[in-house]
Amino acid sequence: MVKVGKHAALIVVDVQNDFCPGGALPVPEGDKVVPVLNRYIDFFRSAGAPIFFTRDWHPVDHISFKTQGGIWPPHCIQNTWGAEFHPALKIGEKDFIISKGFERSKEAYSGFEETDLDERLKRLNIKELFVGGLATEYCVKHTVLDGLRRGYRVYLLEDAVRGVEIKKGDSVRAIEEMVKAGAVKISLNHLE
Repeated sequence: MVKVGKHAALIVVDVQNDFCPGGALPVPEGDKVVPVLNRYIDFFRSAGAPIFFTRDWHPVDHISFKTQGGIWPPHCIQNTWGAEFHPALKIGEKDFIISKGFERSKEAYSGFEETDLDERLKRLNIKELFVGGLATEYCVKHTVLDGLRRGYRVYLLEDAVRGVEIKKGDSVRAIEEMVKAGAVKISLNHLE
Protein backbone atom coordinates (compact mmCIF):
# COMPACT_ATOMS: atom_id res chain seq x y z
CA MET A 1 0.00 0.00 0.00
CA VAL A 2 1.08 3.58 -0.71
CA LYS A 3 0.22 6.32 1.74
CA VAL A 4 -0.76 9.73 0.40
CA GLY A 5 0.86 12.11 2.86
CA LYS A 6 1.70 15.79 3.10
CA HIS A 7 4.55 15.52 0.58
CA ALA A 8 2.37 14.04 -2.22
CA ALA A 9 0.78 15.72 -5.23
CA LEU A 10 -1.53 14.43 -7.95
CA ILE A 11 -0.71 15.46 -11.52
CA VAL A 12 -3.49 14.99 -14.09
CA VAL A 13 -1.98 15.28 -17.57
CA ASP A 14 -3.86 16.81 -20.52
CA VAL A 15 -7.37 15.40 -20.06
CA GLN A 16 -8.72 17.82 -22.67
CA ASN A 17 -11.56 17.60 -25.18
CA ASP A 18 -9.25 17.28 -28.19
CA PHE A 19 -7.67 14.14 -26.69
CA CYS A 20 -11.04 12.48 -26.03
CA PRO A 21 -13.49 10.93 -28.51
CA GLY A 22 -14.87 13.66 -30.78
CA GLY A 23 -11.73 15.77 -30.45
CA ALA A 24 -9.10 16.70 -33.04
CA LEU A 25 -6.55 14.16 -31.77
CA PRO A 26 -8.55 11.52 -29.89
CA VAL A 27 -6.78 8.96 -27.72
CA PRO A 28 -8.73 5.68 -28.06
CA GLU A 29 -10.99 5.52 -24.99
CA GLY A 30 -9.32 8.67 -23.65
CA ASP A 31 -12.51 9.63 -21.83
CA LYS A 32 -12.37 6.36 -19.86
CA VAL A 33 -9.66 7.86 -17.62
CA VAL A 34 -12.04 10.54 -16.34
CA PRO A 35 -14.09 8.51 -13.78
CA VAL A 36 -10.90 6.83 -12.50
CA LEU A 37 -9.05 10.14 -12.21
CA ASN A 38 -12.05 11.64 -10.42
CA ARG A 39 -11.70 8.94 -7.76
CA TYR A 40 -8.01 9.82 -7.38
CA ILE A 41 -8.98 13.51 -7.21
CA ASP A 42 -11.49 12.78 -4.41
CA PHE A 43 -8.85 10.75 -2.57
CA PHE A 44 -6.17 13.45 -2.82
CA ARG A 45 -8.64 16.20 -1.94
CA SER A 46 -9.73 14.36 1.20
CA ALA A 47 -6.05 13.86 2.12
CA GLY A 48 -5.44 17.61 1.71
CA ALA A 49 -2.86 16.96 -1.02
CA PRO A 50 -2.45 19.43 -3.92
CA ILE A 51 -3.77 18.61 -7.38
CA PHE A 52 -2.25 19.89 -10.62
CA PHE A 53 -3.88 19.76 -14.06
CA THR A 54 -1.59 20.19 -17.05
CA ARG A 55 -2.95 21.23 -20.44
CA ASP A 56 -1.67 21.74 -23.95
CA TRP A 57 -2.27 25.41 -24.69
CA HIS A 58 -1.09 25.82 -28.26
CA PRO A 59 -1.05 28.86 -30.54
CA VAL A 60 -2.68 28.32 -33.95
CA ASP A 61 0.72 27.89 -35.62
CA HIS A 62 2.35 25.52 -33.10
CA ILE A 63 5.44 23.63 -34.27
CA SER A 64 3.85 20.22 -33.52
CA PHE A 65 1.06 20.74 -36.10
CA LYS A 66 1.24 19.12 -39.55
CA THR A 67 0.62 22.56 -41.08
CA GLN A 68 3.94 23.65 -39.51
CA GLY A 69 5.87 20.47 -40.37
CA GLY A 70 4.98 18.61 -37.15
CA ILE A 71 3.33 15.19 -36.80
CA TRP A 72 -0.03 16.10 -35.22
CA PRO A 73 -3.24 17.65 -36.51
CA PRO A 74 -3.94 21.08 -34.96
CA HIS A 75 -5.18 20.46 -31.39
CA CYS A 76 -5.71 22.17 -28.02
CA ILE A 77 -5.56 25.64 -29.57
CA GLN A 78 -5.78 28.33 -26.89
CA ASN A 79 -9.31 29.42 -25.96
CA THR A 80 -11.08 26.78 -28.06
CA TRP A 81 -13.44 23.96 -27.03
CA GLY A 82 -10.73 21.43 -27.87
CA ALA A 83 -8.33 22.95 -25.33
CA GLU A 84 -10.90 22.84 -22.52
CA PHE A 85 -10.67 20.12 -19.89
CA HIS A 86 -13.09 17.22 -20.21
CA PRO A 87 -16.36 18.55 -18.74
CA ALA A 88 -16.72 15.67 -16.25
CA LEU A 89 -13.24 16.15 -14.75
CA LYS A 90 -13.55 17.37 -11.12
CA ILE A 91 -11.41 20.51 -11.13
CA GLY A 92 -11.68 22.56 -7.94
CA GLU A 93 -11.07 26.23 -7.25
CA LYS A 94 -7.90 25.52 -5.25
CA ASP A 95 -6.37 23.20 -7.86
CA PHE A 96 -3.45 24.34 -10.01
CA ILE A 97 -3.64 24.68 -13.82
CA ILE A 98 -0.32 24.34 -15.65
CA SER A 99 -0.36 25.46 -19.30
CA LYS A 100 2.35 24.12 -21.63
CA GLY A 101 3.19 24.25 -25.31
CA PHE A 102 2.11 27.89 -25.49
CA GLU A 103 5.26 28.94 -27.37
CA ARG A 104 5.03 28.41 -31.11
CA SER A 105 8.55 26.96 -31.43
CA LYS A 106 8.59 24.53 -28.46
CA GLU A 107 6.99 21.05 -28.36
CA ALA A 108 6.55 20.84 -24.57
CA TYR A 109 5.25 17.30 -24.01
CA SER A 110 6.27 17.45 -20.34
CA GLY A 111 4.33 19.36 -17.70
CA PHE A 112 7.72 20.63 -16.49
CA GLU A 113 8.90 22.08 -19.81
CA GLU A 114 8.85 25.89 -19.87
CA THR A 115 6.41 25.98 -16.90
CA ASP A 116 6.62 26.80 -13.20
CA LEU A 117 5.44 23.32 -12.13
CA ASP A 118 8.76 22.41 -10.47
CA GLU A 119 8.88 25.70 -8.52
CA ARG A 120 5.29 25.28 -7.33
CA LEU A 121 5.97 21.70 -6.19
CA LYS A 122 9.13 22.76 -4.33
CA ARG A 123 7.29 25.64 -2.65
CA LEU A 124 4.75 23.11 -1.36
CA ASN A 125 7.56 20.76 -0.23
CA ILE A 126 6.30 17.97 -2.52
CA LYS A 127 8.48 14.87 -2.79
CA GLU A 128 6.12 12.36 -4.43
CA LEU A 129 4.17 12.70 -7.67
CA PHE A 130 1.22 10.58 -8.69
CA VAL A 131 0.75 10.95 -12.45
CA GLY A 132 -2.15 9.92 -14.71
CA GLY A 133 -3.87 11.21 -17.85
CA LEU A 134 -3.26 11.38 -21.60
CA ALA A 135 -1.43 10.18 -23.58
CA THR A 136 0.68 7.43 -22.00
CA GLU A 137 3.55 7.47 -24.47
CA TYR A 138 3.78 11.24 -24.94
CA CYS A 139 2.84 13.82 -22.31
CA VAL A 140 2.43 11.33 -19.45
CA LYS A 141 5.78 9.67 -20.18
CA HIS A 142 7.67 12.95 -20.55
CA THR A 143 6.15 14.38 -17.36
CA VAL A 144 7.03 11.20 -15.42
CA LEU A 145 10.61 11.11 -16.75
CA ASP A 146 11.14 14.82 -16.04
CA GLY A 147 9.79 14.34 -12.52
CA LEU A 148 12.25 11.50 -11.93
CA ARG A 149 15.13 13.57 -13.34
CA ARG A 150 14.24 16.32 -10.88
CA GLY A 151 14.48 13.93 -7.94
CA TYR A 152 10.82 13.23 -7.21
CA ARG A 153 9.52 9.78 -6.36
CA VAL A 154 7.02 9.17 -9.16
CA TYR A 155 4.04 6.84 -9.21
CA LEU A 156 2.40 6.05 -12.55
CA LEU A 157 -1.36 5.59 -12.15
CA GLU A 158 -1.61 2.62 -14.46
CA ASP A 159 -5.42 2.46 -14.30
CA ALA A 160 -5.75 6.15 -15.24
CA VAL A 161 -3.69 6.45 -18.44
CA ARG A 162 -4.42 5.71 -22.12
CA GLY A 163 -2.14 5.89 -25.15
CA VAL A 164 -2.46 7.10 -28.74
CA GLU A 165 -0.87 3.86 -30.01
CA ILE A 166 0.42 5.17 -33.33
CA LYS A 167 2.37 1.92 -33.40
CA LYS A 168 0.87 -1.06 -31.60
CA GLY A 169 2.59 -1.56 -28.25
CA ASP A 170 3.74 2.07 -27.87
CA SER A 171 1.97 2.41 -24.51
CA VAL A 172 3.44 -0.80 -23.10
CA ARG A 173 6.93 0.25 -24.23
CA ALA A 174 6.44 3.70 -22.66
CA ILE A 175 5.37 2.16 -19.34
CA GLU A 176 8.42 -0.13 -19.42
CA GLU A 177 10.65 2.90 -20.07
CA MET A 178 9.12 4.83 -17.16
CA VAL A 179 9.50 1.87 -14.77
CA LYS A 180 13.09 1.29 -15.90
CA ALA A 181 13.80 4.97 -15.13
CA GLY A 182 12.43 4.51 -11.60
CA ALA A 183 8.67 5.11 -11.74
CA VAL A 184 6.43 2.81 -9.67
CA LYS A 185 3.24 1.46 -11.26
CA ILE A 186 0.21 1.60 -9.00
CA SER A 187 -3.60 1.52 -9.17
CA LEU A 188 -6.32 3.06 -7.04
CA ASN A 189 -6.52 0.02 -4.76
CA HIS A 190 -2.86 0.55 -3.73
CA LEU A 191 -3.60 3.87 -2.01
CA GLU A 192 -4.25 4.37 1.68
